Amino acid sequence: MTEVVHARGHEHVSGRHASTFEITTDDYLTPAGDCILAIDADRAPADFDPDFVEACRDADAVVTVTIEADGHADSVTGRGDPDLEFASERSAVGRTSEYVDERTVMLEADVAAEGFDRDLVAALAEGADARVTFTVSSPE
Repeated sequence: MTEVVHARGHEHVSGRHASTFEITTDDYLTPAGDCILAIDADRAPADFDPDFVEACRDADAVVTVTIEADGHADSVTGRGDPDLEFASERSAVGRTSEYVDERTVMLEADVAAEGFDRDLVAALAEGADARVTFTVSSPE
């Protein structure tokens, strides 16, 4: 199952955060937002299909987020959890930890913002349009 979000980069995208990455519906970004990779998203977790959300609530689910922009792409993989809410109407956050709040879309992500491909981050910092694909699957 997949969910696709369209967003865009911003001049303040730095991709420096060590434990999270974020896609937000906000149309602005300050330099302090070093986890945010794309802004002005057309959808938030609260908009995702209930079947997709339910699949992500399996502790064994594999959740992957792929960001594509200006010919560059990179993916991060984590896991689902029964406590995932997908309630945020503002942003989707992937976490390397096991912390859950209304914005969390994956736990134990294999990388955070600082681990994304630097060419992709540079394209986002130039304001490139981004396609963000959220995928959930059962473990192999």
